Amino acid sequence: MAPPKAVTSQTSKVAATTIITGTQVPGVMTRRGLVTRQQNINTQQIKKQQPLLIKDTRNKRKADVSPVKEKMTKRSALGNITNAIGKTISAQIQDASKKVAKKVTIGTSVKTIPQPVGTSKTVDSKVVPKPDSAQNKSKQVSRIKQITKKEEKTVEVPLKTVNLRRSFDAEKSDESSLYVSALETLPEEGNRRLSRTLKEVGANKLIEGTTNRAAEVVTAQTELTSGSSVCPLTENKNEEEISEKPEATLNCNIPPVRSLPENVQWDFDVENWQDPYQVPQYAMDIFDYLKEREKLFPINDYMEHQVCLSRWMRSLLVDWMVAVQESFELNHETLYLAVKLVDLYLCKVTVSKETLQLLGAASLFIASKFDERIPPMIEDFLYICDSAYNHKELTRMEINVLKVMDFDLGIPLSYRFLRRYARCAKVTMPTLTLARYILEYSLMDYATISCSDSKMAAAALFLALQMKDLGGWTPTLEYYTGYKLADFSSIVLVLNEGLHRKHKEALSTVRNKYSHKIFFEVAKVPLKEKLDI
Repeated sequence: MAPPKAVTSQTSKVAATTIITGTQVPGVMTRRGLVTRQQNINTQQIKKQQPLLIKDTRNKRKADVSPVKEKMTKRSALGNITNAIGKTISAQIQDASKKVAKKVTIGTSVKTIPQPVGTSKTVDSKVVPKPDSAQNKSKQVSRIKQITKKEEKTVEVPLKTVNLRRSFDAEKSDESSLYVSALETLPEEGNRRLSRTLKEVGANKLIEGTTNRAAEVVTAQTELTSGSSVCPLTENKNEEEISEKPEATLNCNIPPVRSLPENVQWDFDVENWQDPYQVPQYAMDIFDYLKEREKLFPINDYMEHQVCLSRWMRSLLVDWMVAVQESFELNHETLYLAVKLVDLYLCKVTVSKETLQLLGAASLFIASKFDERIPPMIEDFLYICDSAYNHKELTRMEINVLKVMDFDLGIPLSYRFLRRYARCAKVTMPTLTLARYILEYSLMDYATISCSDSKMAAAALFLALQMKDLGGWTPTLEYYTGYKLADFSSIVLVLNEGLHRKHKEALSTVRNKYSHKIFFEVAKVPLKEKLDI
């Protein structure tokens, strides 16, 4: 049977709906562009009833205080530079703003699918749950309060991590350079370490106090129950032990008296006996052990079996790795370890030209995990490689390098030896920075790959002393390094010859780095044509 006329007229009115703000609202037929009072009421009710679908626009979480991508020099190691070096800073900022605008337009163009609503009853039954009792209301309110508290706590976390690196302060300063983190300003780190140790000592004292009180209570209870006192012999023993312990600790802190060889000016380890960070009790043994381990990591002339590579390509790769180390503000030990990993891997595996930069990126990634407190993410290394590789290729190369190295990353580095030698000789900071420049510049020289790291550090320090006119190899340096001048004189000649070569624009990263004021402009120090060897 056909429905009555009144019902058909109502259904036709319901079918003729007006679309307002992406939702269909039932109402009376009106002109296009006009909105009735009933439609406004219906839209307000539907907005209250429908849950808001907010899209989380946060990016993927990266390492804390990771470098800004707009300020990193994205380039390929063996080809032409893609951007950021030939452009000015204003051009880079314009490119970055264009990228951000594209991302915003893509994010705002998400279409919302309108959900047709038949009647208000169906919406209430689906969206709004009917509370059974007043207890449910109280539970919901308590849950909401807990969530808000957690959100307030999470807001405080990024504020603490801002001070982890100094690059942000450098950007605000007048000299906007990438080299502010190069100076070794150790007092701030020492204060942080002291504050941490003081907190740990205070916590240990509280724990010891509570345990001692609990022990005293237990002994008092036993004495009351048994009616006996502690044996006087045990009391005497405890008193003797207590009197002996402080004497033992005092004897450990007293610096020993050592007999030094002739013409040695001072005993550096005895002078710093009270400094736990210098480890003066074991410093000589540690560096003697590192000298013995140098034999476990030999590097031969591997260019004979590397068909697709050349010495020039290796120097280009090292120059690119220095640029990456500066853009990510990594430690110098990370750079030296990464170069060692590249050379040791090329000694055993043949590599093509296309995968050479991938090897350098994977080596830097491994070294940053080994030596950095906050290593960069894989995405950062992929970006700095100009997206020439993907995630799987980088992880596979990382696994291959670790397998070839047999997971032994405790490689002796020339940079660590140089620090030890300069401290023992009490060399000034400009002279030490000049020795660092000589040593880092030698990383690109293929002729130095087979040299001992400890001898390379000694040769770089001797050459720096000669360039600064501060004398030659003293008996103090002979005592702490264990080498005489005749042991590394050939390496000194190789380093001096490398500095006298004509500088090339493709290998200018190290020279530009050490031409900055923060590095005392040591790259501009005049060279020595004749050395006192």
